[in-house]
Amino acid sequence: MILNINIYYGGRGIIDDPTIFVINKMQEILEELRVNVTRYNLYELKNTIPTLPQTLKDADGIILATTVEWYGIGGYMQHFLDACWLFGDKEKIAGIYMCPVVMSTTYGEREAKLNLSTAWEILGGLPCSGMCGYIENTVMLEMNEQYIRIIEKKAENMYRSINQHIACFPASNQAVKQKIAVPKGTNLTPQETEQLSQYVSDDSYVQRQKQDIQELASLFRDRLSEEGKDNEEEYLAELRKAFVPQAGFRAEYSIGIDEKKKKIVILVDGSKLECSYGVPERADVEVQLGRAAMEDIINGRMTFQRAFMSGVMKTKGDFRILRTLDQLFQFDEK
Repeated sequence: MILNINIYYGGRGIIDDPTIFVINKMQEILEELRVNVTRYNLYELKNTIPTLPQTLKDADGIILATTVEWYGIGGYMQHFLDACWLFGDKEKIAGIYMCPVVMSTTYGEREAKLNLSTAWEILGGLPCSGMCGYIENTVMLEMNEQYIRIIEKKAENMYRSINQHIACFPASNQAVKQKIAVPKGTNLTPQETEQLSQYVSDDSYVQRQKQDIQELASLFRDRLSEEGKDNEEEYLAELRKAFVPQAGFRAEYSIGIDEKKKKIVILVDGSKLECSYGVPERADVEVQLGRAAMEDIINGRMTFQRAFMSGVMKTKGDFRILRTLDQLFQFDEK
């Protein structure tokens, strides 16, 4: 059986990057062993990285290779691992061996190699013995036969591990993932997840989606704003219909409703009634109540006097004039 091994290179592709020399040598050895090797340079594919987990489908093993130039595994490699976590087929990943390769021109190659191994174990994959090293000068690496032999041995060991399906001890990383690090499921099939990753990598699609979301947000914001505005006709028709003139009686009422900015101003002068939303000038009685209480009064389920006695309505002013509200406005129960 011919093995398929993918190499994912997360460096910047600069000429003197020691990691490039290492993976070139590993690819050469693997191809001599009749392995199909496919190389993915993440810096060239940075706009389509979310789709790369799809390339794991036919892989028996992979090499995650990166260079520590100042700190950590680098953004391209982290982006790829994020995509594997979000869009990768975890059942497929569980059968894939991974060899980490980290060369450093500064401090931190061991930590970066450990991070790659840990990340792959959390994804559920199988680790291989990788390699890391501090290489100050790439020429030193190319001219040292012992270093080249180490690289060749690592490639051969990786081939042997995959070809013989060498077992690995369970890792606590996987146990922890199963218990507490399970991501919030979206209940997507692997095919739907792949399709989603394609959408994510399509910049034009993402931009369209962002614009659509902004337009929808603006639409709902405008609707909420309109709903939040005072309806300056609400309750006025009911008040006019329920009005019972009182000969020789004159008073001004102010009714404030908690959910409204403006108040209902009622001016009664014998048989004349004026009511509108606005700011009262010389109200004899000021009333404050909630919308639910006002609805009960308008629908005849409660009187103004009862609302005051029960505490759902607060008043200020002449209480003798307050009592006339129920005489002036007699609502039929609905």
